[in-house]
Amino acid sequence: MAGEFDLIDRIRARTVARGDVVLGIGDDAALLQPPAGMQLVVAMDALNAGIHFPHDTAPADIGWKALAVNLSDLAAMGATPAWCTLSLSLPEPDAAWVDAFLDGFDALARAHAVALVGGDTTRGPLSVCVTVFGFVAPGRALCRAAARVGDDIWVSGTPGDAAAALAQWRAGGTRDPVLRGRLDRPTPRVALGLRLAGLAHAAIDISDGLLADLAHVCGASGVGAEIDVDALPVSDALHAAAPDPDTRRARQASGGDDYELCFTAPAAAQHAIVDAAAGASTRVTRIGRIVEGDAVDARTGDAAAWRPASGGYRHFQD
Repeated sequence: MAGEFDLIDRIRARTVARGDVVLGIGDDAALLQPPAGMQLVVAMDALNAGIHFPHDTAPADIGWKALAVNLSDLAAMGATPAWCTLSLSLPEPDAAWVDAFLDGFDALARAHAVALVGGDTTRGPLSVCVTVFGFVAPGRALCRAAARVGDDIWVSGTPGDAAAALAQWRAGGTRDPVLRGRLDRPTPRVALGLRLAGLAHAAIDISDGLLADLAHVCGASGVGAEIDVDALPVSDALHAAAPDPDTRRARQASGGDDYELCFTAPAAAQHAIVDAAAGASTRVTRIGRIVEGDAVDARTGDAAAWRPASGGYRHFQD
């Protein structure tokens, strides 16, 4: 059976090399050199078995998702990823499980040139905590508190796919592999976030549900929002899994776990937003606008008021 330091050696062997890592894994702390004139952006998320991923999730998918949800936070800030730390709690020191976990983690880290520079391994219930570090130029960060009345509201990708996969898993019936892939391996919209800097006013990643996360933007900015839930883009897989319009709307508007970006931008920037999204090979859809007020008003295409059974995921309450 592998010991703690054996596991650390396995992790260190898979680390991305970067010139700004002066000293990485192996000492009491890392030594890192941020580029001159840039601000440091830091985000952290923990994933617990049975809460943030189903117990039957493959180790490689857990590794991918653990990093992806953190990179998504950097994307929402318009930041360039650089480094990360990893805290890994395991019931047993299973070297094969760690190798498989690293397959997913390393694939995404290399795609974004993210160096793992430290962390911790310990015995306990399966839990993964990642902290990511990135860079953004002063005044270029996309923040929740910057939405303005008159802004268009946009969303990337096709929200609702991950929620549909989770519903299928809970039901124990047919499971669509496309939807399950969206749950297990979300795509952090880093390229889009970088291109939105200077174009968008405010942004947030969709982790707890579109309506809930948009409400965070509205609360921070002191504004309201109007959205057309029937304008939300629908993937073919979601349409097949949720043919009932109201069920489909609920998956899209309050399901969470998509890690798409919701952002606001001036109406005059529509063409620039579409061009930026094309440059990032990412679909974006205009779904509403920022208005005066303090609430998110969701309506269907025929202007009827619409409210989901659940407003989104809330820690310690669901």
